[in-house]
Amino acid sequence: MLRDKELIKSITNGADLDNPDDIEKIYRDLQSGAYTFESEVGRNFDDKIYELHEKVLSGEITSDPVSSGSKGRSKEKSTNGKNRYRSDGSKKSVEKRLEKHDAKYEKVINELALEELKKKEKRRKSLILLAALVAVFSLGYFAIYNYMSTRTDVDYNELASLKGSRSLASKNSEEPIKVNKTSIETPDILPEYQTLYAKNVRLSGWLKIDDTKIDYPVMQTTDNDYYLNHNFNQQKDNNGSLFLDCACSLYPKSTNMIIYGHHMKSGNMFGNLQKYAKEDYGKKHSTIKFDTIYEKGTYEVMYVFYSKVYDNDELVFKYYQFINANSEKEFDYYMSEMEKLSLYNTGVSAHYGDTLLTLSTCDHSQTDGRFAVVAKRVG
Repeated sequence: MLRDKELIKSITNGADLDNPDDIEKIYRDLQSGAYTFESEVGRNFDDKIYELHEKVLSGEITSDPVSSGSKGRSKEKSTNGKNRYRSDGSKKSVEKRLEKHDAKYEKVINELALEELKKKEKRRKSLILLAALVAVFSLGYFAIYNYMSTRTDVDYNELASLKGSRSLASKNSEEPIKVNKTSIETPDILPEYQTLYAKNVRLSGWLKIDDTKIDYPVMQTTDNDYYLNHNFNQQKDNNGSLFLDCACSLYPKSTNMIIYGHHMKSGNMFGNLQKYAKEDYGKKHSTIKFDTIYEKGTYEVMYVFYSKVYDNDELVFKYYQFINANSEKEFDYYMSEMEKLSLYNTGVSAHYGDTLLTLSTCDHSQTDGRFAVVAKRVG
């Protein structure tokens, strides 16, 4: 700002902003790019010259031969042939006029500086207000997030307590369910899940990994969208639920049962699943329990890898498309591709006829990223 003030002073030195010729000269110099300003003071001065030039063009400012500076001064030749100023152009008169000029433009510059300070103060207050609003919003968001997280923990603790309870069990819980739009005769629902099934017939099983937060019911419906933002009680919930891929069959059981869950920062759902990326953690949590509503199951971790959701026309391995193996060759192909992706060797392998379990969640380190843990049924 100080630089621009000095520059303005040098531009207006000896000039009269009541004189159209001086205004025109300064205007043309500014238009030619001879001067550049770095602050609001300079830009305001540029605007002021533009406005004065417009007044010159409109005739609001006209020449005054008496007060318009050097162009209005009359000169006379002295007897020795040298030029001299008339009395009104004497040295004292010129100095007085220059002092008046400097005072006038010092006032203009101070006004411009004050205007800039006011604008800065206004921007500062706006930023403070914005920061306050962001803080309030953030606190509100985290309060809601923590509330939802706590509510989720409470809800699923209550559901866990209902395992084995027969208080809400009904005869309907033992009726055949629809699988692939065809009614087939299914085994009886396990007694410990009958009450939960009576509460919500979309229950497909229960997933539990010891020494982790993963201890949740697994849902299933006709699409893979509903349980992205609904809980067991069918309420809107950003935590969503763990759910079985809609293409999987509980009975007869599909070759690969794929369970999806959100990667929640709170650790809910599959929020801690990516801990399996470390081999030590994988070895300590190598056993996964997944009961369907018809039978209990124990699985051993086999492959752990990062992947992503690809476009339909991309000819690459897509683990999430492996539901049923129609042949031994197809099964071996999927095992080979998963082994190549696996972050470490667990020493566990599978053969055609084995049943697999895949846990899948989002990986935020890449676009459409995914993280998967694949296990083989051992009991």
